[in-house]
Amino acid sequence: MNLTTGYPYSLITHGLPYQYPKLDKSIETDIVIVGGGISGAITAYYLTEAGLNCILVDARTIGLGSTCASTSLLQYELDTSLYDLSKQIGYENAALAYRQCADAIDTLQDVAKKINFSFFEKKSSLYFASNKHDTPLLKNEYTLRKRAGLNVDFLEKKEIQQKYGFDADAGILSEKGASTDAYMLTHALLQSSIKKGLIVFDRTEIKKIKYGKNGLTLLTPKNHIISARKMVNATGYEITEMIHKRIVKLSSTYVIASEQLQRPVLDKNTICWNTSIPYLYMRTTYDNRIIVGGRDEPYTSAIRRDKLIKTKSKLLKRDFEKIFPETEFNTELSWAGIFGSTKDSLPYIGLYDKTPHTYYALGFGGNGITFSVIAAQIIRAMLQGIRSPNAELYAFDR
Repeated sequence: MNLTTGYPYSLITHGLPYQYPKLDKSIETDIVIVGGGISGAITAYYLTEAGLNCILVDARTIGLGSTCASTSLLQYELDTSLYDLSKQIGYENAALAYRQCADAIDTLQDVAKKINFSFFEKKSSLYFASNKHDTPLLKNEYTLRKRAGLNVDFLEKKEIQQKYGFDADAGILSEKGASTDAYMLTHALLQSSIKKGLIVFDRTEIKKIKYGKNGLTLLTPKNHIISARKMVNATGYEITEMIHKRIVKLSSTYVIASEQLQRPVLDKNTICWNTSIPYLYMRTTYDNRIIVGGRDEPYTSAIRRDKLIKTKSKLLKRDFEKIFPETEFNTELSWAGIFGSTKDSLPYIGLYDKTPHTYYALGFGGNGITFSVIAAQIIRAMLQGIRSPNAELYAFDR
């Protein structure tokens, strides 16, 4: 599946920082991780830290799937509001999911420090009303988040104008958020894990999987065999080609990055996103650019998605300039990717009854990176025979 196109900011900035070999012979391992994006890399880090024997394979060059197109916002907020999620799964479960995502941001910050990864910045998150009719929605959401123990403030129009320099009738300011570089973090995690015994192969496609009584075998197009006791599937949106259960709805999403700015326009310490459906989001980069994304629409084909990049880029530029009318947004990079959403905006993590010996780390939705941390923690516990509390929240049979 063609997951991304155009000129993603992180890929253009960093290129191909590391080289990994192709698999050129048959190999045995305890655990094979399929998928070398951010989800596979975080999982590999957790498993090798626990002393588990792993290899990781990816059909592409490492990071060149959805990961290189990620805008790398880290938020605990799901694509579904706490209010709406509470109606689907109950308030206590919804609040738990929000808190776990908040904890995952802190956890990832600790990991970044441990591996000396510099592209990680703690930020606040401002969720603002795209029109005055959304103010009651935000007030209700604010009340539920406070009740859940989340550190939030409700901002009126005047406060938003004074602090952020644009007009919005109301907003929720969350203390906990961050931005990173998912593409470079993927490489940093893998390099750290390689030092602890992980073996990584890219450009190594898996064309067939055979499930046995005590393990499984994976076959490549060159007829090399990977024999493993367990497998972790971290293939992301391409899972739709591997299992028959319909678990994710795919959309096309669009992003632009500005030229480097001489003076700050958007607060560098805050991620901003609004109540529009689909929502618009904005953040600054470490080199003084602004990334703006959104304008999602249902995914039908890569051809249609790619044809719309020019039009969507113009619309995103207009969206930004509507919020900041005195600032001209000069687009330097634009790209598109695939975005997936589940019925409840929660990931799928753990076992699936149709595929023995296989664990899934599928961080669908806008919280893909924080979901990947949760997935890695749950799967590590399962592989160690430890009961992971609240894992049923993300199970396939929920």
